[in-house]
Amino acid sequence: MRTFPNNSSTGAAVEGQASAPRVLIVTAVAAERDAVLRGLQGSGRFHVVAAGAGTAAAAAGTAAALAAGSYGCVISAGIGGGFPGVASIGSLVVASEMIAADLGAETPEGFRSAAELGFGSVTVPADSGTVQAVTAALAAAGLNVSTGPVLTVSTATGTAETAAALAARHPGAAAEAMEGHGVAVAAVALGLPVLELRAISNAVGPRDRAAWKIGEALEALEAAAAILLEVL
Repeated sequence: MRTFPNNSSTGAAVEGQASAPRVLIVTAVAAERDAVLRGLQGSGRFHVVAAGAGTAAAAAGTAAALAAGSYGCVISAGIGGGFPGVASIGSLVVASEMIAADLGAETPEGFRSAAELGFGSVTVPADSGTVQAVTAALAAAGLNVSTGPVLTVSTATGTAETAAALAARHPGAAAEAMEGHGVAVAAVALGLPVLELRAISNAVGPRDRAAWKIGEALEALEAAAAILLEVL
């Protein structure tokens, strides 16, 4: 199933997919990029870049890549934290929407988002048809996957209090990372559909680096990338 529009005119086509659009995948760091590349098995339809950590680097790297080539869609991919009870360590999350969760202001009444302050939306919806197709394909492959909002933050959550506050402000939030909204903003500025895929390395909450399963998350990310070959 292919739900992204075909507006690509460059890039190598694989056999039987001459009309399929080229896909840009943006990760934060080289380890994530390399895991995705292993899963993609050399497919010429996918271009994978490690743009750097954080929203600004993600947006700038995505914009630069889009200016240099033609693509049918953009994916933010990498590891991230999962909200307990929604996304377990080692599982995958396909974002239903990408939210700039800490973009706003503190007030005497509590946090107010940039949207509440009148500065525009802090949410970019993912392409719903592709979310459904990718999620179904990952589940059919036997991978543990969930769908829900993925929060983009500039400071990774390190306390139970912050985790609870984020979960209360964004009901159903599945994961937390630092790049998705930046990638999404750059994509939608050019009218391109966007998706975010996260492999869960740790729980959102008290920071316990010893409990992180980065290797396991990267393996899940590699497995998910292999499924993208069949879906996009």
